[in-house]
Amino acid sequence: MATTRTAHTVWEGNLLQGSGNVTFDSSGIGTQPVSWPSRAEQANGKTSPEELIAAAHSSCFSMALSHGLAGAGNPPTRLETKADVTFQPGEGITGIHLTVRGEVPGIDAEAFAEAAEGAKKNCPVSQALTGTTITLTAELV
Repeated sequence: MATTRTAHTVWEGNLLQGSGNVTFDSSGIGTQPVSWPSRAEQANGKTSPEELIAAAHSSCFSMALSHGLAGAGNPPTRLETKADVTFQPGEGITGIHLTVRGEVPGIDAEAFAEAAEGAKKNCPVSQALTGTTITLTAELV
């Protein structure tokens, strides 16, 4: 069964001086402010499209990796994934770097790195972002 998740943004003003609020409709978790300075300079308590992509990518990747490891007979005890999404004004999103640290009983570092590469390739968010260079660092702890 397909699912659809929804968010909406209300923006007021021009790009540089304007601002907006993004609301997470499906989950009801709230509304967050967005602005050009929070995107291109310092966050200052506001979010950005790149932070939202980072949240989506890190959670999707973690789910895909957990599923792949469990399917291979090595369910993880814990996975911690960070996604760094780089935005360059005038160019756009120039890259995403995933860093995962995993506690996985019964697996070696090489097998963990291989599973992480598979998750990077196959997670639906990675697939949606195929126009962006995605790199990965995987560490077994």
